[in-house]
Amino acid sequence: MDPVVVLGVALLVFRALGALGVSRFATWPASAAHAMAVMLVMTASAHFVPESVTVMPNHADLVKIVPPFVPFAGFMVYATGVLELLGAAGLVVTRTRWAAGFCVAAMFVLLLPANIYAAVAQVPFNGGEASPLWLRVPEQVVYIAVALWATRSASRAWPASLRLAGSTSR
Repeated sequence: MDPVVVLGVALLVFRALGALGVSRFATWPASAAHAMAVMLVMTASAHFVPESVTVMPNHADLVKIVPPFVPFAGFMVYATGVLELLGAAGLVVTRTRWAAGFCVAAMFVLLLPANIYAAVAQVPFNGGEASPLWLRVPEQVVYIAVALWATRSASRAWPASLRLAGSTSR
């Protein structure tokens, strides 16, 4: 399933739950945080799926879209999968949502070259055709925007364990 569809459907479902009285989803930004987490778990799973699985994108598909200038493509795919899972967990926990939202947005910015490379080099994905650049870049912008929007539902401070020693600023 297309990640942007998963994101949109999850957002609407969580917000509907909020409208029905589930306080965790009482706001659009909180619902967006959880929707982004659902999408990240889905996309992260592809990073660990063996090449023999063809019903969804797999590790080999993702290795192909890593630009040639990035070393250790296979490792980088695993690493970004772990980062996506950590980002998903961070977005769900209210105390870490602010930091996680900014980190997830930064990750999407850093993944943009892979998406541009895949479109320009016409790298097929999951046995299908390559996604066009005009689709990949705006999709990344949506993900960045939603990750940043999700931060509005959290305290605007880095968790104490992540602050620099002696720092009291928010």
